[in-house]
Amino acid sequence: MANKQNFTPEEWRQVVESVMLSGIAVSAADPSGLWGTLKEGFASSSALKAAKVDANSNELILAAVAEFETPQGRSDIQQALRERFAGAHPAECVERSLTGLKKVSTILDAKAPDDAAAFKAWLCTISQKVAAASVEGAFLGFGGQRVSYAEKATLADIAESLGTTA
Repeated sequence: MANKQNFTPEEWRQVVESVMLSGIAVSAADPSGLWGTLKEGFASSSALKAAKVDANSNELILAAVAEFETPQGRSDIQQALRERFAGAHPAECVERSLTGLKKVSTILDAKAPDDAAAFKAWLCTISQKVAAASVEGAFLGFGGQRVSYAEKATLADIAESLGTTA
């Protein structure tokens, strides 16, 4: 089983950052306004909490979740995200997220081949939960759709970036 020690510090930062990138890509694909963004952020954090108690979570997933539980880990992730998305518009955030996920896919395949598929599937699950968290295109609570076309396309792009099936 792979864990933090299987990676260089830079690789580990990218692996942990990918947890956030999987949700950010979907959120940026079709920005949902204040309430929608809050719901999507909550969906992402809920996925982290759920992984802690999921019997299917492998050691690599649990190590990534543990990184978010430390002040230093959260600070490092926030700094990395600030650097990645400095001055970016939503479309650029999607592209930068997908680029980061492609790199992580390569890192996981090389450094944690036995755990890569489960970790990538978990990232896809996070992005799906974020996509379904808020109704897109609604007006005063009426109409709209649970997952927009832009989000569906981004979910497919995420799966492709990770080398998995949607």
